Amino acid sequence: MSRVYVFDHPLIQHKLTYIRDKNTSTKEFRELVDEVATLMAFEITRDLPLKEIEIETPITKAKTKVLAGKNIALVPILRAGIGMVDGVLKLIPTAKVGHIGLYRDPETLKPVEYYVKLPQDVEEREFIVVDPMLATGGSAIEAINALKKRGAKNIKFMCLIAAPEGVEALQKAHPDVDVFIAALDEKLNEHGYIVPGLGDAGDRLFGTK
Repeated sequence: MSRVYVFDHPLIQHKLTYIRDKNTSTKEFRELVDEVATLMAFEITRDLPLKEIEIETPITKAKTKVLAGKNIALVPILRAGIGMVDGVLKLIPTAKVGHIGLYRDPETLKPVEYYVKLPQDVEEREFIVVDPMLATGGSAIEAINALKKRGAKNIKFMCLIAAPEGVEALQKAHPDVDVFIAALDEKLNEHGYIVPGLGDAGDRLFGTK
């Protein structure tokens, strides 16, 4: 079964409070989501492999470490996932960025893939799928299906706020994908919104209704 990491860092929890607040402006909301994504990226990259190289400091030669192994690709789920991309790129500027677009079928209410654009060498990359919310889990599951269908083997999922129902569904569908969450909320309401949540992340990021 995949591992679930819920971040308890004071800076993340502080910023999440203002992300949740309905009085936070679009500008502030965007900035806070960006900042929390950066803080989460610091933790999600903790197990990246290193290799030793030799450099010359102003004093002497030294053996020191650099990143080795798989290259990273970020994949936001459109549209709200875009709000987390720049925050992660601040720490991993060489990461490639793919995109996955999903819409909800009005009859089945299931997510349907309409756009997938990924970096080449999919099998060689470590993918981090980003979306601010993990509610029912449908979009995350379908996005990871899209990656696996194209050969991705190493995938993590990162979101700001999750409902227990979404985490359970994602783990069941993809037991090999670790889940990184800034806050695990109480439940989903009858409309599929996370409680207490933060409302519609896409609308709040882009100032739409």
